[in-house]
Amino acid sequence: MCGIDGMLGGPDPSVVHRMNALLAHRGPNGNAIWTDDHISIGHTRLAIVDIAGSNQPLFGIENEVLVANCEIYNYREIRSQNRSFAWKTKGDSEVILALHHASKSKSPGVLTARQHAEWIAQLNGMYAFALWDAETKHLLLARDPLGIKPLVRTSVDGSLLFASESKALSAHEGHVPEINQEALVARLAWEYTLDGTTLLKEVTQIRPGTVEIWSIDSEGVAQLVDVATIEQQRVKPSMNWNPESDAECLLETFVEGVSERLMSEVPVGIVLSGGLDSSLVAAVAHEAAERAQQPVPACWTVAESEDNPDWIAAEEVASKFDLKHHKHLLEADSFETLLPNLSWHGEDLDVTVLFFQPLFQKMSQHVTVGLCGQGADELHAGYPRYRNLKRHGEIIDSRLASMSHPFARKIENEMLPVGENWYATGHAGKSHTGSLEEFLQFELEHGQLSNFQLRLVDRHSMAHSLEVRVPFLSAAHRQASHRLPMDWRLPSHGDEKAALRAAASLTALPKNIVHRPKLPAGRATSPRLIENLLTEYQPQTDAIIQRYPLLAGALKTQPDIALGLGLFEAVHILDRGAQKPTGSTLDLLEEVIG
Repeated sequence: MCGIDGMLGGPDPSVVHRMNALLAHRGPNGNAIWTDDHISIGHTRLAIVDIAGSNQPLFGIENEVLVANCEIYNYREIRSQNRSFAWKTKGDSEVILALHHASKSKSPGVLTARQHAEWIAQLNGMYAFALWDAETKHLLLARDPLGIKPLVRTSVDGSLLFASESKALSAHEGHVPEINQEALVARLAWEYTLDGTTLLKEVTQIRPGTVEIWSIDSEGVAQLVDVATIEQQRVKPSMNWNPESDAECLLETFVEGVSERLMSEVPVGIVLSGGLDSSLVAAVAHEAAERAQQPVPACWTVAESEDNPDWIAAEEVASKFDLKHHKHLLEADSFETLLPNLSWHGEDLDVTVLFFQPLFQKMSQHVTVGLCGQGADELHAGYPRYRNLKRHGEIIDSRLASMSHPFARKIENEMLPVGENWYATGHAGKSHTGSLEEFLQFELEHGQLSNFQLRLVDRHSMAHSLEVRVPFLSAAHRQASHRLPMDWRLPSHGDEKAALRAAASLTALPKNIVHRPKLPAGRATSPRLIENLLTEYQPQTDAIIQRYPLLAGALKTQPDIALGLGLFEAVHILDRGAQKPTGSTLDLLEEVIG
């Protein structure tokens, strides 16, 4: 995995060098940029496949230049199908250049975004890449179908800036970060940023499963010239599902996904929380490793105490499958000392997920790749809110109603300007909670995965130069999951994720783990530490709420988010995100409060 960045139109290599420096944590094994009269692009490398031979940027045979943050699991197949291509590496990223070249050869003239989307769709993996075609003067920016890998952009003085993380954009002095009040209103209502928005004004996410074509006009100004969809997720439930015949097939798609994600020349580990999803990764680890001809990965668990239910469940699973198990207790002051870095790396308002930082730090001391259980709840309807969508919609709408900000009224009245930032006219709770099928589709398209769960894993693992992969989002498993009937995701009676539990029961997982209920990750792992943190900083949190009178109604009910907002303002606005924070949590909050 890697960090990518660049500047199209009036390129300044010194800016891209600084962008690379701000993404150094994403790639400690390589740092390079490439520049011509129109563009400067940069790359920081975390070496996982073809360690010695795939430094980037990579160069094509027709003046193409590529920087990619990717793992392409079918790269060997693509290489075998393109034997005539002049391969320069043994890695996976170069297949992007090979497919691009093959498409150009078949279709004379300048390719449209739709044509580019067709060859990109052959990639099975997670990716965000920038490909500069010097002959056509076109820049391609593309992101994988689920948005596993991040890619954001902004414009400054006619130049397009793009990067894996928003903080890298501050390398350009003309980019002055401001809080995006509109995105913040939606974030407070829904608990994650929606659609293409970020918490920074005029910083937009490349939409998952999308390729954009950028060029420069006669005056050297970067402009978006075409956009196309590579793959769109569709919840298409079938009428029937029989566990006696279909559970084995569902499990097989998952084992295949885990096996694919063991592709590596460096050690791999498992994030084991003790919940069903990560436990299922552990349950199939031996079989997946045998298929991939790779070592069986070890497991990592953190919790605040040895009597924590997650800790106990994780111990049982690791022991059952004879997996090496690394366990670490969170220190009493770990939250306070790690909060500033959590905010800088996470680029959001989360504080309850602080356990990610020590977890990934411990893992990175032994492995470079991790496997986690993210994505299962979105595919299989695992969250408690799915039980009562009407109530969930009412909570969202009550948060909107509690805010005096005029943008809350726009959301309620379905007056959002549809475009690159907003994908629909309205995001009131009642707009999307009519049925489970409708709501699962909404979450897939509007940010629950890409803007929240996957962002958390990407930012906080890459903070420690650790790549984490998500086997539940493999092509085969997500396609099989999309077809599950709603009552096999969330039965009216019984456990949620019914089909997945039926598949899990075919493994040797203990029954109490197969039927273990869903618990909130952060609060389940470290409930006392979180409560102590919120109590300690309550005076500062109250002062932060007072700074946002138009949003106070929603912030009062979410003190953890208010605390995160104060840190975000200190780190990403006052200090521009231009360096890792050096002050304490208290110092940073006092700087904001004044």
